[in-house]
Amino acid sequence: MSFWEYANPKKFMVTTAPVLPWLFAAAGVALVTGLVWGFFFTPEEARQGSTVKIIYLHVPSAMMAINAWVMMLVASLIWLVRRHHVSALAARAAGPVGMVMTLIALATGAIWGQPMWGTWWVWDPRLTSFLILFLFYLGYIALWEAIDDPDTAADLTAVLCIVGSVFAVLSRYAVNFWNQGLHQGASLSMDKQENVANVFYIPLLVSIAGFVLLFLSLVILRTRTEIRVRRIRALEARAQQGEGRA
Repeated sequence: MSFWEYANPKKFMVTTAPVLPWLFAAAGVALVTGLVWGFFFTPEEARQGSTVKIIYLHVPSAMMAINAWVMMLVASLIWLVRRHHVSALAARAAGPVGMVMTLIALATGAIWGQPMWGTWWVWDPRLTSFLILFLFYLGYIALWEAIDDPDTAADLTAVLCIVGSVFAVLSRYAVNFWNQGLHQGASLSMDKQENVANVFYIPLLVSIAGFVLLFLSLVILRTRTEIRVRRIRALEARAQQGEGRA
């Protein structure tokens, strides 16, 4: 079986229909477990107190904001190279989800940063690049809506996605590029000495798993909706052509 079989809209719809409810259920269990565990059953941190518990929303949403754009980039490149419509529709479906993740990351970052820095916002490299990434999400969504021809819209949004990937990379590695930023380093690292303590680390991993599963569920659901919309428009166009011939 070839991976590219799933680029067929009919195959995609048939395959994802039974999987989607299980994905949503797994996402719900992981999110509830991770957030309840993190917010109610972990101790206060020595320096940051209970404020640190926002990590269970901020870190997963920030990770998914970046990874959503990476997923859109891969899907857009597949569209440009292979011209598979499902990949273009999946990229379009991921846009609003990624935008919401970015907004959550910005909002929770401000809430977390206010007691730490004494202000809701600073022009820190990572915060600034995240804000620009959010604007790219808005532009990406608006460009899809502004162009009537779906193939042309897919081409232009793919180019925008490639350009915006620069800021996705900056958002991820800004702390490494500019050491003078106020933003702390990564909470998760291959180096165990840089990770948060296990009492915070394990529920954080569960929360991240929940966000990943929720993202996949929403993207699949929205992609299925985009396929249905495309089919309805095709049927309407055929009906109008039939009326014109009559």
